[in-house]
Amino acid sequence: MSDERAIPTDREPVCRRFDEQRWLIDNVIRANGPEWDQGRLSHLVTIIGPEAAADVAGMRARMQKLADFGPTFETGARRREARATAAEQGGDVVTARENYFMAANYWASAQWTILKNDEKNLRLNAKKRECYGHYARLADHRVEAAWVPLRGKALPAWLHLPPGFRDGKVPAVVAMSGMDGYKERVVAMYGDRFLSRGIAVLTIEGPGQYESAVLGIPVSVPAWLEAGRAMYEWLAARPEIAPDRIGITGHSFGSFFSTIAAAGEPRYRGCAVSGTCLEPGGHAIFEEASPTFKRRFMYMSGYTDEAAFDDFRKTLTWEPYAAQIRTPYLCCTGEYDPLSPLPHTERLFDALTVPKTLVVYQGAGHGIGGVPSGNLGPPFATLMADWMAARLAGKMFESERWLVDTTGQVHKTDL
Repeated sequence: MSDERAIPTDREPVCRRFDEQRWLIDNVIRANGPEWDQGRLSHLVTIIGPEAAADVAGMRARMQKLADFGPTFETGARRREARATAAEQGGDVVTARENYFMAANYWASAQWTILKNDEKNLRLNAKKRECYGHYARLADHRVEAAWVPLRGKALPAWLHLPPGFRDGKVPAVVAMSGMDGYKERVVAMYGDRFLSRGIAVLTIEGPGQYESAVLGIPVSVPAWLEAGRAMYEWLAARPEIAPDRIGITGHSFGSFFSTIAAAGEPRYRGCAVSGTCLEPGGHAIFEEASPTFKRRFMYMSGYTDEAAFDDFRKTLTWEPYAAQIRTPYLCCTGEYDPLSPLPHTERLFDALTVPKTLVVYQGAGHGIGGVPSGNLGPPFATLMADWMAARLAGKMFESERWLVDTTGQVHKTDL
């Protein structure tokens, strides 16, 4: 089944609120910093490590308006790539791989504000792939480029095998970021939560996500249903992977994508999501939140006309597919997520007929962290990794709703 929509190379989406509120966005950035809508800089420190902290501090100071984002990230990418090249030439392999990893993430971050597949976006994408390829070559675990066939094209991915892997078959997860994330930032450079538990990771960009958009593969629910099966079958065919021990996980809009993918493939052994985007039609994220979200998703789905996109976004729903999900399901979410109000997640849980756990962090928003429940309670990323490891090991559990209160205590009730 083909999709006739094409992601433009010569024009960006026209979004009324973005055009009218651009001056407000720039003033909010100037007043509150470049993370007014999400933690894009703080997450870089999380996946890279302490050495990125100084880079991020400098970037934060230089980003005074939206137009500063791309050039600031490009400057950081060039500096880190030059350092990586010099280190490798000098035989300093560890320093080289760390700087290639940083450069790749900065090149990828520089793509964020570009919403057409022009020469610049393609150039930045190529630099990202080049630097990450060098990192993969020097990494402390086995990393290889992967391409998952879909609809006559291929979804871009990286396969990570656990450190120390030699032979045999290991469990695996398909892992994805959200609307603004990319596959190169899903697996941390060191101490990754899944790799540390002996679980391989296929970090992928499905239809519409980052490089898939660059390759002209737009978002649609039917495409994600097909992608769910394609990703599973690609992993199951690998000699290193145990085909009966594969799960799927996603964060932010990846929560919706992985939910749809799980509906399209019953053989996943677990689906774990966080930072939810589960409101059918996405009214909150597209009409109430920063207009940068809507504009980017228009690009991801191949629409430049806002009215046409408003019709399309009504198709972004789990409602016809929840009953098709056959795998255990975990969701970690904030009580007051402004991008996806909790009642929509609760409706999904009412529709699920599988073992399930809903973890609600009291007072938390979309990112879950930064509030007492997230800081004092079970860290949601660790919770997800442990939950997935247990599912891939075949352990059973009771369906429950957890409320993590402001003291970090967990209150459990039956679902």
